[in-house]
Amino acid sequence: MANPLRDMSVIMQGLVAAAIAVVLVLLGIYLPISPVAQEKDSVDKAVHQRSELTQEVQQLQVYQRRFGELKQQMDALNKQLDTLKAIVPEEKETDEFIRLLQGAAASSNVQLRLLKAKAVVAKDNNYFEMPFDVQADGPYFNVLDFFGRLSRLSRIINVGDLEFSDPDKAKGGHYVLRPGSTVSGTFTATTYFSKPDTTPSTGGAKPGAKN
Repeated sequence: MANPLRDMSVIMQGLVAAAIAVVLVLLGIYLPISPVAQEKDSVDKAVHQRSELTQEVQQLQVYQRRFGELKQQMDALNKQLDTLKAIVPEEKETDEFIRLLQGAAASSNVQLRLLKAKAVVAKDNNYFEMPFDVQADGPYFNVLDFFGRLSRLSRIINVGDLEFSDPDKAKGGHYVLRPGSTVSGTFTATTYFSKPDTTPSTGGAKPGAKN
């Protein structure tokens, strides 16, 4: 049987061989069952998955940044809430309030003669006033310093109905005055809390005074 390739020139034989090689390569690439085609499909799937994952990561990064912003806002709000709780606590915290008054008086070298709780007053804006009758005596500028310290305390304390008098003639009975005491002040110290109080009132205290 005659071989047609033998009858061709060397150039034609080379062209035919090249064409056959191209066909074989194309079959290897596009034939579904070929290893090259399977590898190409695997690469295409991996690239597609990578693209999808990249998009998901970008979306999650947006949420991550937003979460960081929200966390900062929450931290700031919690700090504000803690500050507000110190200014207007939820509970009465009567003992702590008395300690604040006594601490301010001691720091100013002022003597508290009367500290008597009055009736709690409910307000429309869901908070409560807790007033106390207070009497304090000492040197004039020390008493002024005492009021200044009250204004700088973390808890809100309003002073009202203030009256000054000679400590020898002040209300509250007889007691020994500290040296240098020149003035006695009587006033109402009012603080605040936000939750209803369900405990019965125990009345007032009169530190340093005889009943």
